[in-house]
Amino acid sequence: MAEVTFPLPDLGEGLISATVLEWLVAEGDWVERNAPLVELETTKSAVEIPSPQSGRVSRLHVAEDAELEVGEPLVTFTVSDDQAGIVGTVPEEQKPQRRVRLTLPED
Repeated sequence: MAEVTFPLPDLGEGLISATVLEWLVAEGDWVERNAPLVELETTKSAVEIPSPQSGRVSRLHVAEDAELEVGEPLVTFTVSDDQAGIVGTVPEEQKPQRRVRLTLPED
């Protein structure tokens, strides 16, 4: 088993911090990827952050009503070793299927 820590992602629009409004999971809960994880409030809006992967919640790093900055640890998951690492897949590079030849127009 491996532990994977998920930091507060960059929420865009120049936001540098967020406040935890409500945890939608508890320590020890099993969560699926993209399941609702936490509700955060920024200076511009309230947003719900989905789980970045499936796993058991081993630690919530921030209490409700506490503020954290982008990049600080938000939650830690315990996952099987084959699921640890980068979330999602990296697209394979493929060769072009066909070549295009350009010819100049005749005068």
